[in-house]
Amino acid sequence: MIIVDTALAKRAALNNPVKVAMVGAGFMAKGIAIQICNYVPGIELVAIANRNIEHAKVAYNEADIFDTNMVDTVAQLEINIKKGVVSVTDDAFLLCKANGIDAIVEVTGAVEFGANLILAAIENQKHIILMNAEVDGTVGPILKTYADEAGVVYTNVDGDQPGVQMNLYRFVKALGVKPVLIGNIKGLHDPYRNPTTQEAFAKKWGQKPAMVSSFADGSKISFEQAIVANGTGMQVAKRGMLGPTAAPGTPLKEAIALYPIEELINNGPGIVDYVVAAEPGPGVFVIGTHDHPRQKHYLNLYKLGEGPLYLFYTPYHLCHFEVPMTIARAVLFHDAALTPLGKPYVEVVAAAKIDLKAGDVIDGIGHYMTYGLCENADTAEMENLLPIGVAEDCILKRDVSKDTVLTYDDVILPEGRTIDRLRAEQRAYFKSEHELSKKV
Repeated sequence: MIIVDTALAKRAALNNPVKVAMVGAGFMAKGIAIQICNYVPGIELVAIANRNIEHAKVAYNEADIFDTNMVDTVAQLEINIKKGVVSVTDDAFLLCKANGIDAIVEVTGAVEFGANLILAAIENQKHIILMNAEVDGTVGPILKTYADEAGVVYTNVDGDQPGVQMNLYRFVKALGVKPVLIGNIKGLHDPYRNPTTQEAFAKKWGQKPAMVSSFADGSKISFEQAIVANGTGMQVAKRGMLGPTAAPGTPLKEAIALYPIEELINNGPGIVDYVVAAEPGPGVFVIGTHDHPRQKHYLNLYKLGEGPLYLFYTPYHLCHFEVPMTIARAVLFHDAALTPLGKPYVEVVAAAKIDLKAGDVIDGIGHYMTYGLCENADTAEMENLLPIGVAEDCILKRDVSKDTVLTYDDVILPEGRTIDRLRAEQRAYFKSEHELSKKV
C-alpha cells in the first residue's frame, strides 16, 4: 500500500513519528518490536508492558535497543516519551493513560485481561491494534461499539490470517466477484491435542505449549474464522465448519472441489471455513462467483477457469511483519484492517476435550479440557451455548461427556468478571438494535 508508505515517510521526515506502545512481550510481540524498531521509519515503539518486566526488556534488546527505562507512573512514562527514551513497565494500564501515545498494540491472547485493557485504551482515546483473536471473537462487536463512540479505531491486524483474508476479500469484491467462501489453510487439525502433546514443537519454535495446542485443536482457527465472519456478515455451513481434509500436497485449486459447490453458490451471505493439508500452505483463499457473461469470459482468459467458482489465494501470511501497516492505517487514515460489522455473526463455543466431571474448574484455551468450535451466533444464542472465551475458571455443575458442547446451564460463572458484563451488554445491545430495525 504505497499511500501508507508515503504517509509514514512524511512523518519520519518531519520527525513526527506515530507513537505506539505494546502490551505483551512473547513470541509474536518480539517480532513486532524488531520490525518497528529496525525497518519502519515513521513509527516509534515508545513502551512495552509485560507482567514479567525482564521479558519486556528482552523484547527491546532483541530489537537492538538496550537503553530502556523502567517506569511505574504515568508521569515517568510521559517524560520518557518527550525525551525519546523507551520505557518498560509491568503495569499495562499506564500505557493506556499516558499522553503522547497514539495506539496500543495488544498481543497477549488473554480474554479477561485483554477486555479490561481495551476498555481502558478506548476511554483514553487510543486506537486499538489487536493480535488477540480470542477477545475479539468473544466481545469484539461490543468493544467496536465503544470504540466508535470514542472516535478511535478498533482493528485486528494485517499479516495474520484473518487480516490477510479480509484484504483478499475486499480485493475480490472490488473486482465485482461475489465471495461465497473465505478460507484458511491448515496443516493439522486434531481437537484432542494439548500442551503435553505440543510441548516439543513449542520448544523448537520458542512458543508456549498452550498457544501451540490452541492452533492444533482448532480453537485458534475457530476464533480467526469467527472474526472474519463478524467482519463480513458471513456465517458457517455447520457447527465446527466443513473443514475438508485433502490428500497431502493437493493443490488448492483441486482441494476446493471437496466443498459442496451448489451449496456455496446458493448460500446467501457466504461462509467462512478452512481446509487441511492443501498447498500452498499456510495461506488463505477466497472462492467467488460472477454473473456477467463477458466478465466470466475475461476471467477464463486470465486463467481463472470457466467457473462457476473462481479461486483467489494468498500463499502466505506474515503475521508480525505487517503489523506496522495496520498501525499506520488506523492512526493516519482511520482505517481498520478487520473489524466487526455490527452484531456477532459467528461465535466460538466450548466443547469438552475429555469427559468432564461436576466440580471441575475449566482451564484455559488450548489446555486440557475444552476446544473451540465455530457456531452461527443465532444458534448459539438459541441453545444458550457457552463461548470458550468465557469458559476459563467456570465451575461445572454436572458431568459433561467428551465432545459435548457446553451451555451456560452447565456452569457456574466466576463473580465480577468484565468479560461476562460485556457479553451481557453485547447481547442486550444487538438485540435491542435488531428489534428497533424490525419496527422501522
